[in-house]
Amino acid sequence: MIHEKTVSEAIAYRRSVRIFDADKPIDREKVKSCIEQATLAPNSSNLQLWEFYHVTSTSMLKKIAPYCFNQNAAKTAQQLVVVVVRKDLWRHRAKANLNFIDSVFGANTPKADQSSREKVARSYYGKLIPFAYSDFLGLFGLLRYILILITGLFRPIYREVRKSDMRIVAHKSAGLAAQTFMLSMAAVGYDTCPMEGSDTWRIKRALGLPLGAEINMVIGCGIRTERGVYGERFRILFESVYKQI
Repeated sequence: MIHEKTVSEAIAYRRSVRIFDADKPIDREKVKSCIEQATLAPNSSNLQLWEFYHVTSTSMLKKIAPYCFNQNAAKTAQQLVVVVVRKDLWRHRAKANLNFIDSVFGANTPKADQSSREKVARSYYGKLIPFAYSDFLGLFGLLRYILILITGLFRPIYREVRKSDMRIVAHKSAGLAAQTFMLSMAAVGYDTCPMEGSDTWRIKRALGLPLGAEINMVIGCGIRTERGVYGERFRILFESVYKQI
């Protein structure tokens, strides 16, 4: 029985493993459980604009490996997890949050009887999120940006409101989930390797993803071999990146 690592132990254990052991399969249910933990990651506005494609079939693994340029981390992976950004689902996810608010506060509470917390939450998902995410050919984003520039002359204000900004926001959230997944894997003694080097268009077609979906990263999964970690860990001196104010 594998001793599950503490958070600190998992962080220290996690490395980007390039070669996985072909003779040591990993339990797909444990990997699925780690993906489930990844969905608990913090994310912008709790919109959860992500999906996780858990690739376990041999045929699909072989199909995707060349699209990852036949990196060893893809060729030798026992399983793959493809982290996908679904910014295009913002309306559905905002609605899900509103439904959750209904379950907490009641669906038909008169506005006059709503608590301030409920009013803020309903306004946030019913008005602010549509304002931030609605777009048409980038034009709405440009108009938002101009409005923010003017308003920002008079008070502090959130400024990342263009279409490209909101795309970055969604990818940041997916990245947080991916890191949570990899640490969860490390905690149970499984190894991972995040790969940005891939032909994302071909992988999208292989997985049957819609046009609005974007691949954040492909993560190889397995058990490391002795040659799987390419050398000692190197990090810039902490003192050069740590700034106390």
